[in-house]
Amino acid sequence: MLCVAFTGGGTGGHIYPGLAVASRLKEMAGCRLFWIGADTGMDRSIVEAAGLRFFGIPAGKLRRNFSLKNFTDLFRVIGGFFAARKILKRERPVLLFSKGGFVSVPPCAAASSLGLTVFTHESDFSPGLATRLNARFASKGPGRIFTAYRETAGLFPPKYRSRVTAAGNPVRGEFRTADAVRGREFAGFSEGALRPARGTGDGEKAILLVLGGSQGAVELNDLVKATLSVLTCYYNVLHQTGSNNESVPPADGYKSFPYIKDELPSVLAAADLVLGRSGAGTVWECAAAGKPMILVPLSGAGTRGDQVENARFFEKAGAARVIGPGGFDEKAAALKAAVALIAGDRALRDSMAASSAKIGSVDAAGSIARAIVEAAGGETNASH
Repeated sequence: MLCVAFTGGGTGGHIYPGLAVASRLKEMAGCRLFWIGADTGMDRSIVEAAGLRFFGIPAGKLRRNFSLKNFTDLFRVIGGFFAARKILKRERPVLLFSKGGFVSVPPCAAASSLGLTVFTHESDFSPGLATRLNARFASKGPGRIFTAYRETAGLFPPKYRSRVTAAGNPVRGEFRTADAVRGREFAGFSEGALRPARGTGDGEKAILLVLGGSQGAVELNDLVKATLSVLTCYYNVLHQTGSNNESVPPADGYKSFPYIKDELPSVLAAADLVLGRSGAGTVWECAAAGKPMILVPLSGAGTRGDQVENARFFEKAGAARVIGPGGFDEKAAALKAAVALIAGDRALRDSMAASSAKIGSVDAAGSIARAIVEAAGGETNASH
């Protein structure tokens, strides 16, 4: 039976796309799959909930800047290499697929040292440090480097570019088939309870979904607080605030949840417009659901600018409006204007939705899964 190893983690954005590929692999071919991730954090619970065996290893974070933690984490990275090598030798996969994140580098290095084929995928517009390191392992033998965007290939060293394939970002199938009615019921916005949106000209009932990630986003929450009276004039607002953030005071036409997990695909299907950060997972899940977006990318110190790049790509494609840069008051004013414009212009909303759906129509999980089966010497089921 075909055996394939997966690695990646640290955030859901480095896990869920890999699970989407794993799901398609299960559909395509009889195979045995397992995951190597960090021995601390969220990795184990997410992977095991998806039905994959999980092996934890020590994980040290890779930092571009000077930090004393670089010295202590170096020992965890070395420990992670030997732990991953032991797992790979015992489980004997034919290929390792990496979804990135700092935990993925030791398993990729270990797989390469054992002569195993390495595939890696980058979700953001520009490759992160882990992907840049993993690219050297994925450039050996039949290894491959997958990217979400075609333009990303030019950001790798020339010697790696022939290995790069633009495939899109893998998204779980639920985001393409979710039930909008179920999403409205979860939110408490049943058909009878929805407030008509003002300014649409057709009295349609609309939902604005605010997503700041599982931990929320302080700036995004503050923007909602500052503009809520305007937002609820045009939309029924459903807000994922984050489990560690103070919620917005109750208001008519506004509902909040600390975290939306299993119900997120259905809630996204019910949304008419999404306001959020521009992490790779958020923008591609919205695209898979064909949703127009207003994006407030994380920027400044502590970020490498990947969210700004992601947001600008979707804006250039006509799928999103981007808020920022600027101070808080400028962003609040820009958010009010963007919401009013989109709510009042059906042609614009439809055009943004169509552009979003066009980007999201790419079956990245399927194409990567087929490439894995081909490289591993397996055969896909006739239906795939």
